[in-house]
Amino acid sequence: MSLVLNGARIAAAVNILLLGVLITIWVQTYREIRAPLTLGSIVFAAFLLAENAVALYFYFTAPAMPAVAVQVMMVLQMLETIGIGVLTYFTWK
Repeated sequence: MSLVLNGARIAAAVNILLLGVLITIWVQTYREIRAPLTLGSIVFAAFLLAENAVALYFYFTAPAMPAVAVQVMMVLQMLETIGIGVLTYFTWK
């Protein structure tokens, strides 16, 4: 159970880092081209960043959770990490 919870914590922390990189890139791009899509991407990433920050806080401070809940949250965090990682990779290019 602890290993699974640590996996969710690590995934949430990686998501926060990747979203910080994305926001930085998109802010620089928005300053240059002022595209509404870029602004929307920044807002979306900010909400996703907030969600991951709350999740990470919850993972460290919440009382004991049912094992199945921890497992499901870890899977969701990992899927989110993969998606954000792919988006970061292609944005960086």
